[in-house]
Amino acid sequence: MSLTPRQVFLTGLLAALGMIGFAIGYFQLHLHLEPCPLCILQRMAMFAVAAVFLLAVLHNPGPIGTRVYAVLGFLVAAGGAAISIRHLWLQYLPPDQIPDCGPGYDYIMENFPLLDAIPLLLKGSGDCADVLWTFLGISIPGWTLAGFLFLAALSASQWWNPRR
Repeated sequence: MSLTPRQVFLTGLLAALGMIGFAIGYFQLHLHLEPCPLCILQRMAMFAVAAVFLLAVLHNPGPIGTRVYAVLGFLVAAGGAAISIRHLWLQYLPPDQIPDCGPGYDYIMENFPLLDAIPLLLKGSGDCADVLWTFLGISIPGWTLAGFLFLAALSASQWWNPRR
């Protein structure tokens, strides 16, 4: 059984919204874990992936539009995956190489121009190196990376969807 692009993009949208809901509902509200700057960037990337998928679902494009949404979804998910990889790298640094804890997301965004704030946020801080939760030995950015890779693959699969 082959799914239409609209059904596939709807699946991706629901998965992205589920991951966002889990991050906010479980980690932040239930466990009271405050997101670090890289966590916030990963959430923003997940919202961006969800937005691309939502547009694809609402638009229900033809063959060319499906390929455009496939590329856009892949690129945004790949960007989120890159942020997750950076976050994992910080978590696995030896303790003597972890950067100092820096200002939080709100402070950076309020006090620096956007072009200066983005590199600061991507650099991460000592807060980003803390492993606050694991499941099956994998930390939050590891699971987020898996989610982004799934969404990137799902989006890329629409390039070849015969039902487009």
